[in-house]
Amino acid sequence: MKKIFITILSLCFCSSILSQETATDTATATVDTFMFSPVKVLPITSIKNQSSSGTCWCFSGIGMIESELIRTGKGEYDLSEMFVVYKNYADKAKKFVRMHGATNFSAGGSFADVFECLRDYGIVPNSVQPGLEYGDTIHNHGELDLLTKSYIDAIIKNPNRKLSSVWFKSYSGILDSYLGKCPESFEYEGKTYTPQSFAKSLEINAEDYVSITSFTHHPFYTQFPIEVPDNWRWALSYNLPLDEMMQLIYNAVNSGYTVAWASDVSEAGFRAGVAVIPDLEASEGPGSDQAHWLNLSTKERENFVKNLKGPVPEKKITQAMRQEAFDNFETTDDHGMLIYGTAKDQNDNLYYLVKNSWGTDNKYKGTWYASTSFVAYKTLNIVVHRDAVPKEIKKKLGIK
Repeated sequence: MKKIFITILSLCFCSSILSQETATDTATATVDTFMFSPVKVLPITSIKNQSSSGTCWCFSGIGMIESELIRTGKGEYDLSEMFVVYKNYADKAKKFVRMHGATNFSAGGSFADVFECLRDYGIVPNSVQPGLEYGDTIHNHGELDLLTKSYIDAIIKNPNRKLSSVWFKSYSGILDSYLGKCPESFEYEGKTYTPQSFAKSLEINAEDYVSITSFTHHPFYTQFPIEVPDNWRWALSYNLPLDEMMQLIYNAVNSGYTVAWASDVSEAGFRAGVAVIPDLEASEGPGSDQAHWLNLSTKERENFVKNLKGPVPEKKITQAMRQEAFDNFETTDDHGMLIYGTAKDQNDNLYYLVKNSWGTDNKYKGTWYASTSFVAYKTLNIVVHRDAVPKEIKKKLGIK
């Protein structure tokens, strides 16, 4: 998922966990003539704001873990995104150096970065490591990202032709200065924990979560690393036909499981809290002269999509369309979010409720509504608990 830097920063942070009733209230909304009614709404924690940081992968991954803790009866937690960011910036630097600079080094990442951190390093509450050592009240990583990239580039270009014994210690000093030192132990609600023992107390097993995708350049029902820059760990995803991936998402939500969702959000149809893929050939567009509409320029069509006033016919997404968009760089690893429910518009079209990490300063207070066409077309991959996978699909994938 690429870095998404938010230019308008929300100054309002939610601190309480959304209950079932709160989430339902948020889901019922009207924007212009879009009218949404909730169908299935799962509990989520408060909407966070990644602000000026490229850490959507972490906010969405942590959001899923927090929802899983609610689902499994462990209670409400506010976990530290910046602990996970720190550990991944450290791992990423080591790999970049081992690869002599021939791999990706940026703020972006994938859901695997969250779950592998949980497995290897543990986790801490957000109160223990909020990661705001640079004196701001919001996450602002512009300086941090420039420093870490400049530093690691200098290490790669080292004219001594041999790494010093202190290069990583110096690099860690940058992370310490901006994100705070990761604690060896800490106090939380009257108990002493290490990051590992705290993670163990949550009883979230990272191995229980599987990544799913759908592309034809690899065989179905096998695993492969999705070829996007931010998959720097080369994490594997199971490859399903499109209809089965969509079945899995729907089954997961209706069975009570949230879904970590990596998507391309550069589409014109991703706007103002709604994500759609309009079928322009099936829409008359401005006025009633369809012939005129079909002759509009690309820019005019894009403007129409950006300014939609309500539901319109959407494209029927095929496997070939998905593949072509990915192969042509039209579908890229832009953003990570969390699917936590379903809703329908006034025309009975199904949408997924999406928890974003851009704060609450939008028409839906941080929630987005993504149509099934958008999800089918622009999903890079999803992560779900293995128990959310239908039995027949588990069998095909060899998941127990």
